[in-house]
Amino acid sequence: MNEADALELMRSAIWTVLVVTGPAIGAAMVVGIIIALFQALTQIQEMTLTFVPKILVVFAVLMISASFIGSEIYVFTQQAYSRIENGF
Repeated sequence: MNEADALELMRSAIWTVLVVTGPAIGAAMVVGIIIALFQALTQIQEMTLTFVPKILVVFAVLMISASFIGSEIYVFTQQAYSRIENGF
């Protein structure tokens, strides 16, 4: 394995992490903005108001996108193992 192969494997790993975490992070950002707007408009500064809805939404998004996440990780693992098998 040379440097180009290692860099390609790392690039693929980072891209997989970004694709897999994207839906959950995006949902948390949208809920956070909505809650921040609600807190600014009503001047309610309750700390649990920010955490509980985000946790529930992230959990729901992870449940919905679990098959997508699993398939992306499976594809990356298959590619990594095939490179190891073929000697890069």
